[in-house]
Amino acid sequence: MCTTCGCASGNVKIEGHEHAHGHDHGHDHGHTHDHTHDHTHDHTHDHVPDHVHAHGDAHHHHRDHAHGELHYGHGPAHSHAPGMSQEKMVAVERGILDKNNQFARANRRWLAQRGIFALNVVSSPGSGKTTLLVETIKRLAAALPVAVIEGDQQTSNDADRIRATGARAIQINTGKGCHLDASMVEHALLHLAPAQDSVLFIENVGNLVCPAAFDLGEAHKVVVLSVTEGEDKPLKYPDMFAAAQLMLLNKVDLLPYLQFEVDKAIAAARRVNPTIEVLQVSALKPNEGDGMDAWLDWILAGSTAAREARAQRAADSVRKLALLEEHIATLNR
Repeated sequence: MCTTCGCASGNVKIEGHEHAHGHDHGHDHGHTHDHTHDHTHDHTHDHVPDHVHAHGDAHHHHRDHAHGELHYGHGPAHSHAPGMSQEKMVAVERGILDKNNQFARANRRWLAQRGIFALNVVSSPGSGKTTLLVETIKRLAAALPVAVIEGDQQTSNDADRIRATGARAIQINTGKGCHLDASMVEHALLHLAPAQDSVLFIENVGNLVCPAAFDLGEAHKVVVLSVTEGEDKPLKYPDMFAAAQLMLLNKVDLLPYLQFEVDKAIAAARRVNPTIEVLQVSALKPNEGDGMDAWLDWILAGSTAAREARAQRAADSVRKLALLEEHIATLNR
């Protein structure tokens, strides 16, 4: 279960495969899967009136009577589940995230061994992620091979749009789940098999809450904020902006028609993450100061670093093997 929101993934569909999916997997990495495992969640997440408290937890949530506000983010779990204490929620969440992080570490090793630069692209729904990726792929096509893992609750619409560019893509439908996890990505990687020294985009489910907590094995999280949203979005959803290395301020071609203060949005992002990089982009106004060149340069730099790191590891392995062979030869003299 996701203790941030209590979502249940249900039947996850990865194109060509279908299985009931839960967070508590026990697969080993480095082999193929038939995706017929029967993993399920054993919880419910019905909403209840605001007067219900978890048993035995006097600090389950904070009520601001003066302003009529309820703050469920207080307590060790920073979350709220009817009938479950904060201590129990912390234990459950640690178990889920620990298992997820095992898969994420294996995914990261798999990607690094192949020099693949992987980006976890996150945003709220309607920010323009897919349109931005389509334009990005078109411009990268001559320089690098690109593959995409698409995450949505239902439909393969976004994967179809990506494939129309000529790039390879696989769709993950999470059912009731509100985010991708590292096990889903592992299955998708083995099926998609992105090329060595390529770029992999993982377009997460539209959600600024839960994806912040789930490492997928990516090199970086990239958060997309549209100028059609509020400048204070980073303050409302701080965990996501704190976890991201780059914020793409998207749809800047619409700024003349909106009441949106760019400086205020950037200041909000840097208030929660002082080191976050920010680029202003528009996928629909090519070659008109759209910021896409800076975004492409950022990707190319990351891909070059991943490729060089892979080559260095390969060279180090060859050198170590040569030294070992020399040592064995010396012993045999």
